[in-house]
Amino acid sequence: MLEIGGDGRTWLLSGPTSSYALSLTEDDTLLHLHWGPRIGLADAEELAARPLPPYRGFESQLDGLEEYPVEGGPRFARPALSVRTDEVRGTEWTFQAYEIEDDELRLRFTDNGLGITLHYRMRHDVVERWVTLTNDGPALEVLRADSATWTLPLREGWRLSQVHGRWAAESRLVRTDLTYGEHVIGSRRGHTGHQHLPWVALDAEGATEERGEVYGCALAWSGTWRICVAQLPDARVQITGGIGYDDSGLMRLEAGASYTTPVFAGLWSDGGFGGASRAWHAYQRAYVIPGAEPDRPVLYNSWEATEFDISEGQQRELARRAAGMGVELFVVDDGWFGKRTSDRAGLGDWTPNPDRFPSGLKPLAEDVRALGMQFGIWVEPEMVNADSDLYRAHPDWVQFQPGRKRTEFRNQLVLNLAREDVQDYLWEKLDDLLSSAPIDYVKWDFNRCFTDAGWPGEPYPQKLWVEHVHAFYHLLDRLRAAHPGVAFESCSGGGGRIDLGVMARTDQVWTSDNTDPLDRLAIQHGFSQIHPARVMAAWVTDSPNTQLNGRVSSLRFRFVSAMAGVLGVGGDLAKWSEEELVEAREWVELYKEIRPVVQRGDLYRLRPPAGGLSAVQYVLGDEVVVLAWLQAQHHGEPPVPLRLRGLDPARAYECRESGEVHRGAVLLHHGLSTGLRGDFDAKVIRLRRI
Repeated sequence: MLEIGGDGRTWLLSGPTSSYALSLTEDDTLLHLHWGPRIGLADAEELAARPLPPYRGFESQLDGLEEYPVEGGPRFARPALSVRTDEVRGTEWTFQAYEIEDDELRLRFTDNGLGITLHYRMRHDVVERWVTLTNDGPALEVLRADSATWTLPLREGWRLSQVHGRWAAESRLVRTDLTYGEHVIGSRRGHTGHQHLPWVALDAEGATEERGEVYGCALAWSGTWRICVAQLPDARVQITGGIGYDDSGLMRLEAGASYTTPVFAGLWSDGGFGGASRAWHAYQRAYVIPGAEPDRPVLYNSWEATEFDISEGQQRELARRAAGMGVELFVVDDGWFGKRTSDRAGLGDWTPNPDRFPSGLKPLAEDVRALGMQFGIWVEPEMVNADSDLYRAHPDWVQFQPGRKRTEFRNQLVLNLAREDVQDYLWEKLDDLLSSAPIDYVKWDFNRCFTDAGWPGEPYPQKLWVEHVHAFYHLLDRLRAAHPGVAFESCSGGGGRIDLGVMARTDQVWTSDNTDPLDRLAIQHGFSQIHPARVMAAWVTDSPNTQLNGRVSSLRFRFVSAMAGVLGVGGDLAKWSEEELVEAREWVELYKEIRPVVQRGDLYRLRPPAGGLSAVQYVLGDEVVVLAWLQAQHHGEPPVPLRLRGLDPARAYECRESGEVHRGAVLLHHGLSTGLRGDFDAKVIRLRRI
């Protein structure tokens, strides 16, 4: 809901439980008024009538109070907008008008031919904000154009939450006290990065998992980015974020050109970290993830079984075993194309290897379909090997600096996707590929960072940092439109490209290359702070875990760990015993029963994976699913009951495994025994409200 004050200079956006308010002073200063519990228009107008603090010479009246601070004038906080022409730097804008279209509020400003439009939209309790720049004056350089600045109310003892990590150890949740100054996270790597998800949360006064105020912000951008959380000298806190890090966000805006930032979404919740997560999840299922209603299928991926040693007959045998297990989607990973017998060759040549697939992918895909499964493939379109027909024909198509060595990570180079000829080539190859066989799914990988981000001959080569991402989005959008039955997964050496921007164009994401079931519990815990189980791909692989740490774990523990998201299997099924295949089929069938609750239900994190017992719970209508894991148990430790959440205390719940009936109030306040014991034990508990 959007309301406007009587003077036309106060605006109030409200969702089911929260409100966001801002106002314009008589001298066209745009002030932030309120973000938090739902208020009325009269409340917002009272806040707008409050005077600014007095000017004191060494301090600014505006810092920490402006809705979207620009560079220029009496401002010393980090600007969200910084531009320069050949003659002047900074902005002195004047207000032009406001517009309302559907549920979107637009505030229009101008400065010497530069039009600046601030966009606002409330979806559920998530505020979406972004900015459009339109240049009708002389050419100018955009040094910084953040999507939004978020202003928090004055509180004591702010605490910052973020997820950090590295390859195979992504999404590790950390909480620290916020101190004076700036805390900056981001990526200089050309993609979202394994090191941080573009999300932060702040709480004050000791929020818990289910109680207290939590503010969160998430950026919808899959390239280089930056989020800055600043506590100013007067204790006010602002969060500024957008594309680019250092000069990798520079753009040149010619006369007549325009630029629109990605969305920077913000959320307030008084339900603690769990309430904030559930709100984020509901928002993404409703407004971000394309076609989120159907549940994602159980998949098998052949990579860990075969790596590059692929043959058509071998894939058929794996498919037969996967189908017998109840798998619904069979995926051929790296090695099916070009001269791809190792990671040293073939990237860029997107046609099936004739020695391995003499008649292309169609015969295998049809056989997989005949087994009752969908068929999928792996691609890495933004990369090229020096040993490839594509690179030999077009060595200028990669990012490189003249006179500098072309850095090869994983023996590959990054294509300059900002070039239209590169875009045209990839569209033609991928469109032909998806038309050549009954392909239902594409795992789209991105296995290295930008290192030589140059564009020889381009007058403003810096633009490739931004235009690469725009071209990636456009290519995905075009392929989805041309092949609406194909699902896409975002992968970047695991969790290196996960954000609201790529999630709006893909059906799920590969959470991490680390498939160890214990490590995955921590990764999935951090991931769930912002993103829902509906997009979180998780695999069951072999034991010992030969890919990483050699850990030995039971099939039970591996399956229950992976069942917390979109279940997949990635082990070498040719080496699994008949007993393991039979047990695996039982777990797959159980997952299919609980899948609607896991993928669509409300998530409650009952106990974090900090050693000992951990558990998550999902609630959808009358159905409740609990996944519990015991890492280790010391002698003499009493069993800890799990206090459930999200239940009706006045109703009864029947346990589908035991037939026992429990009152909701008892489960909420006294808990449920798991019966877990020893090391690496796990359990699925299903309850139904009666």
